[in-house]
Amino acid sequence: MTKIAKGKRPVYLENPQTDKLLAIVMALTGEVSVLHERLDTIERLLEVKGILSVSEIEAYEPDVKVSKEREQWRAEYIARVLRVIQEELEPLK
Repeated sequence: MTKIAKGKRPVYLENPQTDKLLAIVMALTGEVSVLHERLDTIERLLEVKGILSVSEIEAYEPDVKVSKEREQWRAEYIARVLRVIQEELEPLK
């Protein structure tokens, strides 16, 4: 469950919309950074142990079940990234 901060969102730049965009970009940056480090670790360990090579990973073709699971994850991820905008729209519903 996603935690929602209470109170007004602080504005750091002149335009609140720019602040929201910055928040989205920073959320994405954090997600990508963590993902990159974890993936790099996994690929290195797999290759060192002789389990999989990078070329085998790049050649992988997901089946229908995996594709659907990835689509669901992607939708949830995008919702987290765009949470700043969604929070603003909630009171309007």
